[in-house]
Amino acid sequence: MIIDYTHIGRQVTGIERISLELFSPRTFGKGKAQYVRANGILRMIAGQWITLPLAVIRNRRSLCICPGFPPSIFLSIVGRTRVIPYVHDMFLLSRPADLNIRAKLYMRPSFAFAVHHLRRFLVNSISTRDALRKKCRSDAEIHLLRPEVRNVFELTSSGKTKATVGRQTLRLLSIGTVEPRKNYAAANLIRKALAAHLACAVELHIVGRKGWGREAESLQGDNDVQLHGYCSIEQIQALIDSTDIFIATSKEEGLGLPLLEVQHGGIFVAAADIPVFREVLGKSGCLFNPDSADAAAYRIASELSLPNWRERHCVAALQNVERWNLQAKNDMQQFLYWIEKKEFRSLNI
Repeated sequence: MIIDYTHIGRQVTGIERISLELFSPRTFGKGKAQYVRANGILRMIAGQWITLPLAVIRNRRSLCICPGFPPSIFLSIVGRTRVIPYVHDMFLLSRPADLNIRAKLYMRPSFAFAVHHLRRFLVNSISTRDALRKKCRSDAEIHLLRPEVRNVFELTSSGKTKATVGRQTLRLLSIGTVEPRKNYAAANLIRKALAAHLACAVELHIVGRKGWGREAESLQGDNDVQLHGYCSIEQIQALIDSTDIFIATSKEEGLGLPLLEVQHGGIFVAAADIPVFREVLGKSGCLFNPDSADAAAYRIASELSLPNWRERHCVAALQNVERWNLQAKNDMQQFLYWIEKKEFRSLNI
């Protein structure tokens, strides 16, 4: 096994967490996988375009998994039947207007080539699988490998069933890069509408580095919105512990990992009604239309008006994480069986 870890070592976001969770040495066993790493952007590019293709050429019985960046075009050419991208989402093809210049010029062409020519893929959700199936070869194999979501923020659900004593402000939290696709402008409009519905102060806290676009600038002018930037695990833990509702307003997602991560703490999750969030949340949380701030605020406020809403959502959140992780463990068992099959090693597909 050859694993592309050239993207590992930057600030650890969802893609890095999934890569480390699913494809670490403990997955394959000690000494059974070669990890190609890089320090800095130039070395990362060299690793993806030179080091990985050469490794695949030298070892013609190898499989190469790319769990972060799409495989370079050269890598896809030399390892057509042995390169396996782990597809987190389809944004590079479906939402070009929301991409920054680096994604448009570097990642998008490689991803488009891989989708149209490669024959094996791993995906993080049923929603991503369905979207990929519409774009890839008709004979391509797509295997579901949902990540097991660990309690990375070391959260506890104790105390989540009681209102925060001595505080009259409702706190909303979002986690993710501040860029157009996350639709934080809608989250802020919902925050304002919710404050009007509940007749109390409502704050929106956002954890995530500043990305492309002018999202950060538009939000910074509001006193009830706090941009925390990239935070340590300890800082995120403290923010989650002081949060009443986790809100996700993304226009499109491949998975929505933070929704599951915060549910380890029994947090009430309110999310945009998109297919992958329905898949991730199951029977927990609540879904809303982010295009209508008043309707979304009314939907959330209705949940808050129910007796023992904190306790109900806490129990549902913990049950949902357990449900998801059981599915993920089954996916991993099937994946390990799949890569060990003799016919998988054949190059004549």
